[in-house]
Amino acid sequence: MTTAQARQDLDVQPTPLALLLLGRDADTRSERGVECPGDLPSPSDPDLVERARAAKEKLGEKVFILGHHYQRDEVIQFADVTGDSFKLAKDAAARPEAEYIVFCGVHFMAESADILTADDQKVVLPDLAAGCSMADMATAEQVAECWDVLTEAGIAERVVPVSYMNSSADIKAFTGEHGGTICTSSNAERALNWAFEQGDKVLFLPDQHLGRNTAVRDLGMSLEDCVLYNPHKPNGGLTAEELRNAKMILWRGHCSVHGRFSLDSVNEVRERVPGVNVLVHPECKHEVVSAADHVGSTEYIIKMLEEAPAGSKWAIGTELNLVRRLANRFAADDKEIVFLDRTVCFCSTMNRIDLPHLVWTLESLAEGKDINRIQVEKQTAEFAQLALERMLALP
Repeated sequence: MTTAQARQDLDVQPTPLALLLLGRDADTRSERGVECPGDLPSPSDPDLVERARAAKEKLGEKVFILGHHYQRDEVIQFADVTGDSFKLAKDAAARPEAEYIVFCGVHFMAESADILTADDQKVVLPDLAAGCSMADMATAEQVAECWDVLTEAGIAERVVPVSYMNSSADIKAFTGEHGGTICTSSNAERALNWAFEQGDKVLFLPDQHLGRNTAVRDLGMSLEDCVLYNPHKPNGGLTAEELRNAKMILWRGHCSVHGRFSLDSVNEVRERVPGVNVLVHPECKHEVVSAADHVGSTEYIIKMLEEAPAGSKWAIGTELNLVRRLANRFAADDKEIVFLDRTVCFCSTMNRIDLPHLVWTLESLAEGKDINRIQVEKQTAEFAQLALERMLALP
């Protein structure tokens, strides 16, 4: 397969399942608002790029723009830094001179930035509808009910909560209040090792796949050591005995992007691209991770492709915006990079933040208007920061 053919493979076409493909629709069951309080410029406005550039220049050092890896190219071009969610939140904290932190990501990421930045800094999300389906799969009320179930089973005092960074501030606060820690996809193994030194069971929130993959693949547990807590069923759909016998109590949550990849995707790409290396994110299903050649975080994926030899072939199981960007970046090095699946796998809510939203945001801030500010309630922020500090102290 030529590099041109590989790039052509990335021109994945929408399917009827990709209803939220470019953020032109809304899922009011899970997102925090779906409308912009002002008038957005038209996406066909030929002056959008110049307007964004002019507004950013007018704001100067007052604004610091963060761009998540999964963001659109049209937005990424204006980012001062790019990265994963926690790196970006730390980058924001390291810029105390910036009055406005414009987070081109999703809601939980902006919350983390607000927790870590100074009180006089304002974190802004260009579209309040840019939520995260995974984060929304665990609410504070559901998790409190789960803790009651664990208490009734007589095991709560032996359970340590470990929550993925991709969770709301409320869940991070619950984790901090109950002696647990936060983890990223890069340090999940270290977080679980720490947790099992504090207790003999872990409640892993909200991504079941990262929890299962880390426990089984990295810590050597068996699938039988893991049970799945379903917040929509009485007692999580588990008996007290099942809870008492489990080491890992996994929350029934998942990433809508990474959860789409299947074992068939892996088998199909191996037939389509002989000699391909399959590289996937640990938010993928266990059977996908087990069949892959390499597994790692977004930063790991980027680093592995940077270090890959010329002429090597790669099928990447992560968000499509990033895969396309990497394919274009490494095309000159004769590295063939294809998407793991033939169906669309954009992060639909991340895609809500487009150039019109960014232009509206920057122009509003340049006019002195405070818009779309993300603020975490003080007590919630304190407990959430406690959990984050435990993560930063991990050995």
